[in-house]
Amino acid sequence: MKDLPLSKVYQLLEPGPVVMLTTARKGRANVMTMSWHMMVEFEPPLVACVVSGANYSFEALRATKECVIAIPARKLASKVVEVGNSSGRSIDKFESFGLTSVQARSVGAPLIKECFANLECRVSDTREVNRYNMFILEVVKAWIDPDQKRPKTIHHHGFGNFVVDGEAIRLKSHMR
Repeated sequence: MKDLPLSKVYQLLEPGPVVMLTTARKGRANVMTMSWHMMVEFEPPLVACVVSGANYSFEALRATKECVIAIPARKLASKVVEVGNSSGRSIDKFESFGLTSVQARSVGAPLIKECFANLECRVSDTREVNRYNMFILEVVKAWIDPDQKRPKTIHHHGFGNFVVDGEAIRLKSHMR
């Protein structure tokens, strides 16, 4: 074994696919790239996510208590990075990066048409927002694009490095 700088620990534990989080406030939709999220409950489905207080989306999420988690496939990787490298304070990211907003059914934030899945969410717990910028979201409606067959997600490994989902394996499980 050899020492690993603590600043690199997150690269080992990154929990899941890179997603895009949409919000809408005062008639203006925004989208940000997010990789710091995790499932915390099955039913109802609860997702913990960290949205930095420096992000333009933070205040919209805090004020409206609604968002959409849009899950992009590998083919959107370059747009996902462009969205993450820009601020909604200065541009309309939907227009700038050719993303199509679609009206959600249960929340004010839009779905992203190009993503293979969209999860409409409401903030259900804000107790850790002031301390960690962590919101607990309840998924209230989920959408999947049946035309996107076997989409591969991307996973952030830090500093511009990503891994694409690989081979799927099936092992015996007692979970139902």
